[in-house]
Amino acid sequence: MLEVVDLKVGYGAIEALHGISFSVKQGEIVTLIGANGAGKSTTLRAVSGLVRARSGQVTFDGRAITSMPAHEIVKLGLAHVPEGRMVFANLTVMENLRMGAYLQKDKAAIARELEYVFSVFPRLKEREKQISGTLSGGEQQMLAIGRALMSKPRFLMLDEPSLGIAPLLVKSIFEQIVKINRDQGLTILLVEQNANLALRVSSRGYVLETGKITLADASQALLANPKVRSAYLGG
Repeated sequence: MLEVVDLKVGYGAIEALHGISFSVKQGEIVTLIGANGAGKSTTLRAVSGLVRARSGQVTFDGRAITSMPAHEIVKLGLAHVPEGRMVFANLTVMENLRMGAYLQKDKAAIARELEYVFSVFPRLKEREKQISGTLSGGEQQMLAIGRALMSKPRFLMLDEPSLGIAPLLVKSIFEQIVKINRDQGLTILLVEQNANLALRVSSRGYVLETGKITLADASQALLANPKVRSAYLGG
């Protein structure tokens, strides 16, 4: 469903991605793990059109999207939940969710999506009239994922969903990520510093180190890999 070939991205004179290649099949959860500064967020930003690639090719569902603007990529069904959640802090929960559905014209479809989001994250229903900036970090992460789901995506990219969230809520959010994948057949590309958790919910993984992919394998194999265990799983 997603194919990235020899992707290079830079910021000024600094090259952040040195020609990476990877793929995600329909219905999979695939994870990208790596240390801070490895290029994980840059990878997602390049795929979603938020940063321009210097060279290489990104293909989504058979269509080249490398030079396509971000809002056109969203229309194709690829949604990106950015690092840091980026909710509209001065808007209510409901207003944020409706912003996610800005491409949708069918009111009945929007209502169905809202109902589904509230079934996945009941806490958002309880807080629907609350100003989003007053939510906890975990609730804002639920809202960011819910807002992305309102665009009715076929492919969801999640950037560090566990960042700055209480462990109990992290477990709940990851359970819901798996549920969304199973319920909707939604393909998910997950960037996550909590490598242990990410590899346990995904089928395959890639290890990114200083802008290069150094390992690619089934998630269970990566969990058992001594190098991965030492570098990312605390031994």
